[in-house]
Amino acid sequence: MTEILILIVIIAVVLGIFNREWIKNRFFPDKQRNYTMDDKFNSDKREREKEIDHLLSKMGKNGVNDLSAKDRKRLDELSKK
Repeated sequence: MTEILILIVIIAVVLGIFNREWIKNRFFPDKQRNYTMDDKFNSDKREREKEIDHLLSKMGKNGVNDLSAKDRKRLDELSKK
């Protein structure tokens, strides 16, 4: 009985090795693969808007003076896009 169990495990491992690409694509699909150009643009735009909102919320009461030099530079880069 244990020989059959061991044989089944070995066969399952071998089949898994030979079919690993199919298994990967079936159970862990690449989320970026099916993007159209419009979807990618809109996704990038949403990410930029989130980052801008985060930086603007950091500014608080004192305005731009609350931001670090790195944050000011990033806000300038994002606002030009």
